[in-house]
Amino acid sequence: MGKIIAVNRRARRDFKLLESYEAGVVLQGTEVKSLRNGRASLQDSFAGVARGEIFLYNMHIPPYESGNRFNHDPKRTRKLLFHRMEIKRLMGKTTGRGLTLVPLRLYFKRGKAKVEVALASGKREYDKREDIKKREARVEVERALRKPHISNR
Repeated sequence: MGKIIAVNRRARRDFKLLESYEAGVVLQGTEVKSLRNGRASLQDSFAGVARGEIFLYNMHIPPYESGNRFNHDPKRTRKLLFHRMEIKRLMGKTTGRGLTLVPLRLYFKRGKAKVEVALASGKREYDKREDIKKREARVEVERALRKPHISNR
């Protein structure tokens, strides 16, 4: 993996991730320049299948400062580049099963913009609370193991 541009931190909290895939992103010129400046947001973005292709919705890439009239719409829908068999597999899994495609991170790999997309199911509120309890219990155990024991001598 190359230079990471943006990470979707809420994805792991709000979704149970099942499988992850890497896909290329179709971008316009000023979008690439804006990404090279390290500016993008994956918050509230999602991927979906339409017309036999996979698109990324609500990913925010701010306009490039020196882009003037060539600038792009910051929240435009962007096409993701998958292999045909991957698209067919994802179409089958996302339709009717309550699964969705969530972008996890956006990065450059060998000069090309890539996005890591995960097949995910939404977590319920009690699942999130359960995860928090597990995390806190693990932290308590680690804390107890780190403390030096005082013996009664």
